[in-house]
Amino acid sequence: MNSVRSAWLLNRTDAGGGQSRVDTRLAPLGTMTPTGVLASRDGVIPGSQYGKYVMDGLYVFGDQAGMTGKIAPGRAVVQSTEQAGAYPVTVTDYLPLVFADGDAGNPRVDLVVVRVYDAQQDASNRTEAVIEIVQGVPAATPAAPSTPAGALALAEVTVPAGASAGKGGINWDTAVRDRRRATVSVGGIIPRGWGLNFPGAYPGQYRDTGAGLERWDGAQWKAYPEPRPRWQDYTPEWGADNGPKPVPGNGSLNGRYLHDGSIVHFTATLKIGSSTKWVSDNGNWWLSLPVRPTGPAINGHFRARLGKGYYTGTCFLDSTRHANGAACGWTTSKLTGEVAADWADGNYPETAADGQWYTLWGSYEASQ
Repeated sequence: MNSVRSAWLLNRTDAGGGQSRVDTRLAPLGTMTPTGVLASRDGVIPGSQYGKYVMDGLYVFGDQAGMTGKIAPGRAVVQSTEQAGAYPVTVTDYLPLVFADGDAGNPRVDLVVVRVYDAQQDASNRTEAVIEIVQGVPAATPAAPSTPAGALALAEVTVPAGASAGKGGINWDTAVRDRRRATVSVGGIIPRGWGLNFPGAYPGQYRDTGAGLERWDGAQWKAYPEPRPRWQDYTPEWGADNGPKPVPGNGSLNGRYLHDGSIVHFTATLKIGSSTKWVSDNGNWWLSLPVRPTGPAINGHFRARLGKGYYTGTCFLDSTRHANGAACGWTTSKLTGEVAADWADGNYPETAADGQWYTLWGSYEASQ
């Protein structure tokens, strides 16, 4: 009885290698992930005992020294030409893989594939599914050969120069490079496998990157769900409507903001240093916003630490004073709660006082 089988070949007896009822039960059936109108994504059917690995099936390995490895049982879909369709394949037993001796001077990389021959679709004059070793070309820096038509790559195996059964053979701990990729039925999430450099088949398709999910939007893979925005830094600009532009000197300007859709939350702080300079009269100070607001000016919040204590009040968020808009019209209150005109904007103190600070914050609708 053949250990490598494919359904939907010629209607032959089980002994002849064609389709039987056993083949139909073992081979994967159903609509697989499409890659075209008539084509399906080829790959190994995922799954493992106890769910520990993405896929146990068709794993290439070696468990003893020499030139003979093994391939584990498993199931796969092999896409031939679009007109020929996709062939479901199953390997029911562990099979030996006998590699040719190494070249005398250079290593090579062989490719292990599962391949379908169909005399009705190709010129092979064969009708069977097989596991093959496609031998690579020896070179100082060898490359794996291309995958033949009607085949699915499973592993690359590096054969050292001069390797043979009597001379160390293949180092199975390092020689095998897994080339398997997974395929699932349409609508299923494609597990992580060989490479992520492939396009989606339709908008709304999902894949697992190993770190999270991605969704194909018709042009590119995008993280799903899309990452939530995070707070980030910005450096506000300090300006004044009246008089020369203030100079922070050894003071500091810093800000943070969160841009979530059309809403922006921000906070900005001006800290006065010993060399900070500004005009002595009311400068109508402002601090620029991180993102330009839209619509009419709205209120924000204001708090300051000045010579006589802490003061709170309001400001307004306006789109006209800076390219990104600005928080301006700072108005503080007396300790009694009354509006204190002398404590607004740049009216106090008239000379720099190291350590004093002004903080503004609020939320507004962004124009982008």
